[in-house]
Amino acid sequence: MTHMTRRRLFAACMATGAAATLPAYATGASPRRLTAGTRTLEINGRAATVFGLTDPAGRQGLVLDPGERFRVDLRNDLPVETIIHWHGQIPPHAQDGVPGIPMPVLASGEARAYDFAARPGTHWMHSHIPVQEMQLLAAPLIVRTAGDAAADRQDVVLLLHDFSFSTPEEVMARISGGHAGGGMNHGGGMNHGAGGMTGGQAHAGMGHMAMDLNDHDWDAYLANDRTLADPEIVRVERGGRIRLRVINAAAATIFWIDTGAVPARLVATDGHPVSPVPGSRFGVAMGQRLDLEIDLPAGAGSWPILALREGARERTGIVLATQGARVVRIDERGADNAPAFDVDLAQEAGLASPLSLPARPVDRARSVMLGGTMQPYVWTIDGATWGSHRPVVARSGERVELTFHNMSMMGHPMHLHGHAFQVVSIGRHRVTGAVRDTVYVPPMRMVTVALDAGEAARWMLHCHHMPHLQTGMMTEFAVAPAA
Repeated sequence: MTHMTRRRLFAACMATGAAATLPAYATGASPRRLTAGTRTLEINGRAATVFGLTDPAGRQGLVLDPGERFRVDLRNDLPVETIIHWHGQIPPHAQDGVPGIPMPVLASGEARAYDFAARPGTHWMHSHIPVQEMQLLAAPLIVRTAGDAAADRQDVVLLLHDFSFSTPEEVMARISGGHAGGGMNHGGGMNHGAGGMTGGQAHAGMGHMAMDLNDHDWDAYLANDRTLADPEIVRVERGGRIRLRVINAAAATIFWIDTGAVPARLVATDGHPVSPVPGSRFGVAMGQRLDLEIDLPAGAGSWPILALREGARERTGIVLATQGARVVRIDERGADNAPAFDVDLAQEAGLASPLSLPARPVDRARSVMLGGTMQPYVWTIDGATWGSHRPVVARSGERVELTFHNMSMMGHPMHLHGHAFQVVSIGRHRVTGAVRDTVYVPPMRMVTVALDAGEAARWMLHCHHMPHLQTGMMTEFAVAPAA
């Protein structure tokens, strides 16, 4: 007879409530169905029409069973064309989800099938048309391992967004301040131009120069589509263990995850394990994911898990609470500004991977210069915007090291499609760092990552700050066939 642990019995009893936290698992071999469409949220007492990626039951995102392939039929029910990128997965290049590289966008009413081996971990999916990600066209993509299925713990997903009641075009106009940016044409013939507006600043060890932390004040900051005025209450077991899967799907906001009275262990970044790091506050940049393990106290209670906006007082979050516990209202603004994120790369330097790349000589090394200004609002890679870019080149199978030099006063979360990489140098100090697909490069800092070049194709390399991407901060990692 199968042994039913106390926590598994609790999980079975709470199955109805858990369905609101995680999408349902697939049964059988039929493809999953996802629909890109509109949905309505209530945010601070106002109705808002946003985009979403839902299953047939109307739940956001997907959870795949251990060993399950990514077999998905995607339909576009939006009134506009779209295309979805499976962030953290490494599909064949034709299924990667970038407009016209190589597949065209999906027209309204069109469907497309996807089928590839899924990579385990905490990942997500989102439109690769920047203004649509600003309209919340993003959702979790969780691929469970056999270890996850056997573990005596509760999974909780925390998906973070920044939100505006204004249209993305209006937001970009406010950011631009009337200054023409580099611009890019990224799907559907839409020309995404922009300019600049100086946001919050912090000196944070930059000498006499000030960092630009936030270039837009959003109307709300969301955790699982809700604000702290009406947060999600996740029912948990007394003394239970939680695996909190944090996904920063925000367009332009870095968050600190603060677990408050319940200490945590950081156990994975971007879906890849790291040697556990204890703590109660961890930062996460746009596009990145963090997995935190939390052991709850033995008694009844409620425990807020807050996401603090970098350099500001705004915050959002969820509440873990035992059945019947009193939940106290939490103000949406803290008493003090949260600090700037990882300006000295101390968090990144403290991460180590148990799954390091095999040692081998580096075949190709390349510096990638990150630049830009707030006025005019132009952000560049190697001094160029998309369309006038110079590709980063490699051959399939080569060991490649990319050194990101950030010469601007804003941080840039740099995401590479089609590959996972390992952080191997912070400044000039060699490390055996985290395995990631998105690395944060603070102002005036340098980070080196190593990877083995994969499928011969044009893979995108870009900043995951959506206004930066929209104004052209993208190049390509052009992989040629092996010699």
